[in-house]
Amino acid sequence: MTAAAPSGSRGPRLVRDRLTWAGYLLLGLWAFFLYGFGPTVPLVGAELGVSRALSGLHGTAMAVGAVVAGLAGSAVVARLGRRLVLWSGVLGISAGLLLYVGGRSLPVTLAGALVAGTAGSFLVNTVNAVLADDHGSAAPAALSQANAMASGVGTVAPLVVGAAVAVGLGWRAGLLVLLPLAAAVYLSFRTVPVPEQLPVHRDAHPGGVRRLPAAYWVSWGVLVCVIAIEFCLSLWSGDLLRTRFALPPGYATASWGAVLAGMTVSRLLGSRWTARHAVDALLLRSLGVLLVGFAVFWAAPVAWLAVVGLVVAGLGMGLQYPLTIGRALHASAGRTDLASARASLGAGLAVGLGPFALGALADSFSVRAAFLLVPALALVAMAGLLASRRRLGVAG
Repeated sequence: MTAAAPSGSRGPRLVRDRLTWAGYLLLGLWAFFLYGFGPTVPLVGAELGVSRALSGLHGTAMAVGAVVAGLAGSAVVARLGRRLVLWSGVLGISAGLLLYVGGRSLPVTLAGALVAGTAGSFLVNTVNAVLADDHGSAAPAALSQANAMASGVGTVAPLVVGAAVAVGLGWRAGLLVLLPLAAAVYLSFRTVPVPEQLPVHRDAHPGGVRRLPAAYWVSWGVLVCVIAIEFCLSLWSGDLLRTRFALPPGYATASWGAVLAGMTVSRLLGSRWTARHAVDALLLRSLGVLLVGFAVFWAAPVAWLAVVGLVVAGLGMGLQYPLTIGRALHASAGRTDLASARASLGAGLAVGLGPFALGALADSFSVRAAFLLVPALALVAMAGLLASRRRLGVAG
């Protein structure tokens, strides 16, 4: 990725080859699991008869997997190669799914979340690095489109799960739809060559090839905040709708699809916006939109208006992950595999601590009061962006 993308200048035309489409669809598989999994966590907790805080440990288990991928990711990719890591990731997500849906005790469902979280994090890290290397200065557009594909597929997941609950099949039947989808992607793209990362020369980077610049870590901190926000809303927004408006579980679960619809729209438009506007300016605006949507969701007196607020929040959230990960990879000085792995470590912290903290606050106070954690994280992210713009001289 060149300096042109973050500075806000018009980027080159994005050309999508088979490798690009493979990356898009692999992220789509992970999104189907992830966004289908999130709304089922309170349902699993209710089935097992555990508290919200203990239910939130499913997010923590996935976070542990992300931390494992973050610590070991670059070494594993260097040893096994990107292609094997990608397809092993698909297999691992499928295995974790089977454990999760088949579990009838908390340790088993947590184990499923851990396996899926580890495999999914390896897959996401590798796809991000491959797309960044393959598209160079067009990487922000590619990453935005990849995440648009992911959130578009993810939009279907809570609808499928919610429909399965509503017709009496249960949430497990909805999640199991992932297995034939994964098989179809593997059969269609298993022969696509996956290039390895180009070597990084020590003499070009005096700090040593394993060090990441300070600019990367600034983006890493912002990434932690925006991922925590997304997962807090993913895991607990349905619970707030159920407790506050007495929505049936199937409808409350499916409501997360409204957020994903908003995210998909903004990510589709994002590939154009990144060619015309500075990344940091877009990120600040997206956080502002998120805060507006959250305020509507939190204060709404009726369920339909709360869902509208979630859609607006989704419009804001849509650009936050792809732009922040693109910002971080751009600042990695060519170490895309290492940068993606360390981003996974941050994602693990966000996924593990954010939803668990919200669940614990909900047990101590109320779900509605606990949700004030979301605007607090958004304000921290905005402060980090503003501070880094002054410190690093980011334009726009």
